[in-house]
Amino acid sequence: MKIVIQRVKSAAVKIGGKQYSSINVGYLLLIGFSYSDDEDILLPMAKKLLELRINEDSQGKMNLSIIDIGGEILSVSQFTLYADCKKGRRPSFTNACPSDKASQLYDKFNDILKESGLKVETGLFQAFMEVELINDGPVTVILDSDIILKR
Repeated sequence: MKIVIQRVKSAAVKIGGKQYSSINVGYLLLIGFSYSDDEDILLPMAKKLLELRINEDSQGKMNLSIIDIGGEILSVSQFTLYADCKKGRRPSFTNACPSDKASQLYDKFNDILKESGLKVETGLFQAFMEVELINDGPVTVILDSDIILKR
């Protein structure tokens, strides 16, 4: 599982030119799953994300988690995070999770995030989406379950 976290002042998803979801201050998440991922990674990755201190305190230091600031989350599925560009000029997506399994993992991950009490909005799985954001900082962090969970 890979998560690209972008700290944002606001973010929104449009589908077919119409706003589908939006958030104010918080995180825009781009989430991808590999073919080897399973439900066991969801809770530890959610915990890491929710407790990660990448928000500024009153001294301007990154000491606060999204829970500390009461931020909002916009979660967008992104299978292209598993693009393999080693050979040729067109990416291969053989490392990406099959869509039916990825959809289930994505939904369960978002359910875990919602248990935090934070506002969690989503994109629409497998839809063509336009994602708008105002990156705050900019601050962008990548979480990779293979590194974090040392699998």
